[in-house]
Formats: sequence, C-alpha cells, structure tokens
Amino acid sequence: MLMQDQTHTVLCVVGARPNFMKIAPIMRALHAHGGLRPRLLHTGQHYDDDMKRSFFEQLSIPQPDVDLGVGSGSHAVQTAEVMRRFEPVLDSENPDVVLVVGDVNSTIACALVAVKKQVPVVHVEAGLRSFDRSMPEEINRVLTDQISDVLFTTERSAKINLVHEGVAPERIHFVGNVMIDTLLHHVERAIPAAHTLQDYGNTALEPYGVVTLHRPSNVDDPHMLRQLLEVLRQASDRLPLVFPLHPRTRARIEEAGLLRMLDTPRISITRPLGYLEMLGIMVRATLVLTDSGGIQEETTALGVPCLTLRENTERPITVEQGTNTVVGTDPQRIYRAFTDIIEDGGKAGCVPELWDGKAAQRIATTLSAWLAARAAQDQQVPSKRKVNI
Repeated sequence: MLMQDQTHTVLCVVGARPNFMKIAPIMRALHAHGGLRPRLLHTGQHYDDDMKRSFFEQLSIPQPDVDLGVGSGSHAVQTAEVMRRFEPVLDSENPDVVLVVGDVNSTIACALVAVKKQVPVVHVEAGLRSFDRSMPEEINRVLTDQISDVLFTTERSAKINLVHEGVAPERIHFVGNVMIDTLLHHVERAIPAAHTLQDYGNTALEPYGVVTLHRPSNVDDPHMLRQLLEVLRQASDRLPLVFPLHPRTRARIEEAGLLRMLDTPRISITRPLGYLEMLGIMVRATLVLTDSGGIQEETTALGVPCLTLRENTERPITVEQGTNTVVGTDPQRIYRAFTDIIEDGGKAGCVPELWDGKAAQRIATTLSAWLAARAAQDQQVPSKRKVNI
C-alpha cells in the first residue's frame, strides 16, 4: 500500500534572470505543501554574481542546492554544456520529477536530459507562442512542451496552441501566472524610483518612461540598433527616459560606436537593476518601451502602458486584455504610439484571469495530485509509464 506520507522530490531548474521571478513563488509553494521536497538547481546560464545575489536575496529564493556554473557561450555550446553537467546531477539527485520554467536554453537542456532518462518533466509557462521560429526562445518553448508530462499555462489561449500541436488536453493545466505571484508578493516592498535614481544623480525626473532592450534582433544589427536609439532620443524630448542597460546591449552599443547617442540628460542610463529597484521604477512610469516578454506581463498587472518593440508577442493576452501594444521596430510607428500615450494616456487594460497571486499554490496542489496518482499506478504495475490526471 502506498504510504500516505510519501515525499516526492521535485528538482526545480533555474537558469537565467527571467527564471528567478518565476521560481521564487514556486519554491515557496512547494515547501509549504506537504509531501513535496523541492530541490533547486541553478545552471549558471546567467553568471553575473552580483545580479544573481541581488535577485536571490530580494526574492527570498533559497540558495541553490546545486550550481552548475555553466556561464556564457553560443546557443549550441551553452545548451550542450548544461546537458553535460546536468546528467550526473540528475543521476545523483534521483528526483521524482524535473520542473523547468520559461524558455531559456537551460529549460530545454534539462528537459531533454530528464526525458531521455525517463524522469517526468513539468513545464511552467507552457504554450506561449510568438509563431516566429527565428526566435531561439520559440524553439525552446515548442520543444520543451512536446516532451513535458505536465504543462502549466498562464492564459487560456496557450491550451489552444498546445492542443493544435498534438499535446493531450489532460496534460494541460491552466493555473495563472507565477510572474504575477512574485509581483503582487513584493509590490509593497518596491524600492521607490526616486531612491534608485538618486544613485545616478537624478532626483527630479517624474514623469518619465522606462526602456529595456536586449533581444538579438534589436541589438545585434548596428543599423537596427541605431534606428532604435534615434527614436528613443527623439522620444526623450517629450518625456525623460530611464534606461537600465543590459550588459549585452551596452557591449553592442559600444561596438557600433553609438554610445554618444545616449549622451543626453533626458536619458538616464543605469546599470541592470535588481528586482525591487526595477519594480519601483515601473510602478511610477508613464509608459514602458521594451522587447522583454516578462515586462509585457508586469506592466499589464501594474496598469502601466507598454509599447513592445517587436513584430510579435508570445503573450497575446497582454494586448487583448492588458496595457500592451505591439509596435514593431519602425521608428515612425514607435514614435506615433509613444506620442499617443503621452497625449491620451494609453490603454487602460485589465488584469487577466487567474493573475491573482495564487498560481504557484495551484501548481503545487496539481503537481502533488499528479505525483500521487503516478506513484499509485507504478505500485500496481511497476514501470516507467507516464500517467495523467
């Protein structure tokens, strides 16, 4: 007979800064749920020690039980290195399930190793699609979903995508958005924008907008990068901008000789900000210009107008219900949309269904039931069969 107090080990994988905000509430929920033993593995895909320490401390993420220390590299090199280092850890940890989040290289790498060793895979934030296969993240998303046993979604349209791709409906669970769990848990602790901007000699910037840029399609092509910087400088004449500069973006700007384009008191360049600093900046912003998927969700939850500097989004609910507008990368279109918000206030939007701060709790409850059902079935017929609830 299956013991009622049987504990199931959940090996949770985190690899890059976007993962940190997703794993924090999951770790809390798994720890609080009886019968689940979470273990945290950090691949080291994002290897900036200061940024890692800042996020882990601010989000109260426990120190990783395992740190693979992979570091940077091309997509192929990084993915292969995560797989090479993850396999022996998987053997020694012997978890009941591997839980991966998001769409970074660590997500697909660890999922591949696990499924080939017949360890069930859980994917949090499944089914999001930009339908743009030139995006490395899109490849990671599609492949991870295909090999996952349990798929947790943030919006109902994700299930439509998954079923269309042949994923059995009973494997899909709509639970809400763990990114919003983190935002709601910490919004009262957000560091005021004025305090953060003081460090950069700017004490009276409001109102202001916020900019983030990091996607290769925007920053790797010098011509595209120049166009975007030009429209940002033009926009700053209407509204001062705060621009936390991603290390990779700064490197590309310097390589292209474009740093002088940001040499204006109307654009405040900062280092990459910790979570609470960035949250404080966004809460008070008039608008945000970004190519980040997560920020599209956060601005929708905060009710802050967002302009997405991409031709598509894998988060359509932020456009359909939220404050997000996809404006592409054409400078004239960007500036028109920017001006519309300055003059009219932008989209009001609403908070999507189940973005209520309880997604991680629903994940823990569903996962616990799935693991119990699987254990019971394995006891009746010993095998590595996958089951669904």
